[in-house]
Amino acid sequence: MPHVLITGAAGGIGRAVAQRFVRAGYSLTLADLPGRALKEAAASLEAGHVSGDLTLPDVPAALVDQAWEAGGPVDVLVNAAGLYPSLDMADVTAQAWDHLFALNLRAPVLSTGAYARQARRNGTGGCVVNISSGSALRSRLGGGPYATSKAALEMATRAAALELGADGIRVNAVSPGFVPVDSSINPVAPEYAAAISVNPLGRPGTPSDVAEAVFWLSSLEASWVTGEILRVDGGSNAGTLHLPRIDEEAPRS
Repeated sequence: MPHVLITGAAGGIGRAVAQRFVRAGYSLTLADLPGRALKEAAASLEAGHVSGDLTLPDVPAALVDQAWEAGGPVDVLVNAAGLYPSLDMADVTAQAWDHLFALNLRAPVLSTGAYARQARRNGTGGCVVNISSGSALRSRLGGGPYATSKAALEMATRAAALELGADGIRVNAVSPGFVPVDSSINPVAPEYAAAISVNPLGRPGTPSDVAEAVFWLSSLEASWVTGEILRVDGGSNAGTLHLPRIDEEAPRS
């Protein structure tokens, strides 16, 4: 039975990803902060779990190693843990910046490195899928630090794909558009949700939309895909619907 390790798996997109792999018959190890949410998710999905604060330097690699030891070789690593705070660039502090980048960038980089080392020692290949964001391509008011972290994660994804391909490890990312989730850690104002949900397909995304993309990238159907960023955003990246046509007449006085 193939084995998948998912960070940020106690809720939101990570939980939906876990549910998708369960339906496909995978063995699961869920990783998140210690607490009731992680235990409940693991129990409901009949999954193993490992816990720790991914913003701490030694935790990402430790969780990969623990998952490998407890559940056997990890075939797929999904880095879904993340924060998206509202923080103006003029108000950034070193502490806030470092905390955000520790989770959104350093943690997936370190877990991917630990995964590669385990795969090399055990002679296995594998697949890594990172969760990026449309913000990697376009920022928003109060979203500069978050957008920067996701832009860096996309380059880290490509760099890892380039270096780990010879080991039979594929590394890709899924870049969701706006996906509302019930999260006390990452709250979203209703006004923002209504404004950002405008896209060619006319609806916000769902966690299952993202989970299907993650699952496809980890499947045999995507066996020749690596270093790619899959945009799952209802067409938001295709352009904007907020502007009027350029040839519309100006209002008459």
